Amino acid sequence: MKLGGVHHVSIDVVDLETAGKFYVDMLGLEPIARPELGFPGLWFRSGAQELHLVQVESHQAPQGQHFAFRVDDLQAAVAELHAKGVRVSRLIDIPGGVGQQAFLRDPAGNLLELNQPRL
Repeated sequence: MKLGGVHHVSIDVVDLETAGKFYVDMLGLEPIARPELGFPGLWFRSGAQELHLVQVESHQAPQGQHFAFRVDDLQAAVAELHAKGVRVSRLIDIPGGVGQQAFLRDPAGNLLELNQPRL
């Protein structure tokens, strides 16, 4: 078997509307059509991958579990988010010189990473 990369990541959120606005207005993801699956959710495109949100009213954000968005200019991305009122961690050098990262949380408390690999 040969895997072709990650198609999508699905995360739970408490308030679908608030989380959806965050991913569009703050992170710039593109909403895409979602079939009726029998439970509330939203789908977004980010590059060649997708992010799927599922509304789960009892959701508790896991500690440490996260996924990362690749960015070309981490410093500019963090500055843009700060200007929009989003709290983002300081820039962190990844050991081994492989890049930099910064962390933030979505409205449901899910941990997100912004990652700028060194080329």
